[in-house]
Amino acid sequence: MAVQATAQRRFSFLRIATALQTLTIFLQAVSAGLLLTASYGETLHSAGARVVYGASMLYVIAAVLAWKPGGGPLTPVWHAAGFLVLASVQVVLGIAHVPSVHLPLGVLMFGLSVLALARR
Repeated sequence: MAVQATAQRRFSFLRIATALQTLTIFLQAVSAGLLLTASYGETLHSAGARVVYGASMLYVIAAVLAWKPGGGPLTPVWHAAGFLVLASVQVVLGIAHVPSVHLPLGVLMFGLSVLALARR
């Protein structure tokens, strides 16, 4: 019984981490709009990039915790690792000022994150 409760708690942590990642990616889209219209937009978008990256790392940790001790599926770990790779690519593209790839990749990441959240 205790093992099942622990597994459920870890899966809820995974769901929270996925939701947090989805929210931070959405807020990055908002800050991208501010980047175009407000003087503080660049600072906000840059800070948001760090938050998204941190949320992606938290998602990886949550997926590993749900998989390893709880005996859950390995699939969320691969998804979380993929998001961390995409977040890394986003950072590089943002620093390099390549909006033609950076923006569509951000939209893709948001869509995939919503999909991952819906599956939990």
